[in-house]
Amino acid sequence: MMIEHDPDIRAVEATLFAAEHPMTVENIRRYVGDSVDVAAALTKLGEQYDGRGIELVRRGNSWHFQTAADLAYLLRREREETRKLSRAAVETLAIIAYHEPVSRAEIEAIRGVQISKGTLDVLMETGWVRPAGRREVPGRPLIYATTTGFLTHFGLTSRKDLPGIEDLKAAGLLDPIDIALGDMHFGEESDGELEIVEDND
Repeated sequence: MMIEHDPDIRAVEATLFAAEHPMTVENIRRYVGDSVDVAAALTKLGEQYDGRGIELVRRGNSWHFQTAADLAYLLRREREETRKLSRAAVETLAIIAYHEPVSRAEIEAIRGVQISKGTLDVLMETGWVRPAGRREVPGRPLIYATTTGFLTHFGLTSRKDLPGIEDLKAAGLLDPIDIALGDMHFGEESDGELEIVEDND
């Protein structure tokens, strides 16, 4: 496909190439100016880069260029993994991803066991989990959510792309206990917040 030399599209393209991190439409607009239709430029760039070695991808509300997924193996270096996530960390990450924002007490209620502070620290060090404020209940516990880095690592556009419980069952990734837990309700959403009663020491 012939690349168009529209100055607005070129400006958005240059901004994204120079960026160290994924950028939102608002971030891009700060560089290219309010007169540029950033959303339209991103759509056009996505079409122009479709099928090429580099592609424009959206992660949540942010955009960035990356190596095409089918060519990533060309740039991957073989290296020894120095640390693997524990089962507790994997379960905690999954709970945060599917129920965010959640507090430590809510995570423990879902898992049925306590988690160590180190588990959340490891997930934050990976850049997959972040503090997301405090729950407006007695004790104001800290709540956690996933990051854009989480979406990028797992190749997700948004959390809506997470596999559903039926997908996990079909893949054989749930044992009977997991299925039973998945069928339980640990809180209903109301005005964007989970209504879960917590015990605070």
